Amino acid sequence: MRRWVRQVSTRAGRRTQHYFLPGLRARREPIAAWVSFAVCAALALACGEPEPRAAVPAAAAAAELEPTAELPVVLFLGTSLTAGYGLASEEAFPALVQQRIDQAALPYRVVNAGVSGDTSAGGRRRIDWLLRMPVAVLVVELGANDMLRGLGIEALQDNLESILERTRDAHPGVRFLIAGMRAAPNLGTAYAQQFDAIFPALAERYDSALIPFLLDGVAAVRHLNQPDGIHPTAEGHAVITDTVWRALEPILQDD
Repeated sequence: MRRWVRQVSTRAGRRTQHYFLPGLRARREPIAAWVSFAVCAALALACGEPEPRAAVPAAAAAAELEPTAELPVVLFLGTSLTAGYGLASEEAFPALVQQRIDQAALPYRVVNAGVSGDTSAGGRRRIDWLLRMPVAVLVVELGANDMLRGLGIEALQDNLESILERTRDAHPGVRFLIAGMRAAPNLGTAYAQQFDAIFPALAERYDSALIPFLLDGVAAVRHLNQPDGIHPTAEGHAVITDTVWRALEPILQDD
């Protein structure tokens, strides 16, 4: 069993020490370096986001016994953008969409299944449980975290197709609304072009309504985003609500 070895050095009159495991590498890394690496890796995997506060928790919605539980569901399947990261649940755009639905006297209830840090693979794992509800419209907001992690385009497409197929199998009359995203420019032109093309291609294949870019009018607008520059403020969610409602209202009015 290898033991930690202490190394003491003096530099500029100051005596310092660190520990290492001999034989791991030719050069000896301080413990702090390994700790930093582990912390950075954990943050990368979590996309820097804590657990979300869902606007209308999916678990509670599925268990509801009130009369509203019989209403057709508009299911928002997404990431922290849908969950309303950093905001009160009533400030997130799915809750604001519910207000629009109520104002229009339309017989639907919104369920917010947004999860911070979620990828398309996570959505694929969750969808079967969510489909126990009477889903009439599925709004898909997934892919941003796949892009931020540089995950493969083919896997993203396969996961989204699986979500749409399973939803259609469970609810043959379901309608789809796909919320498109755009790739960060630092990922390269080829990746960005493939990523950006996924959403309109899926919309065409599955006869889905499409929001070309969910964050249109919000992305890169400082006062509409929280200090991290990624997650919208309450004012930003109000803008997103307008964008979503323009695409969603015709679907609900048509049913």
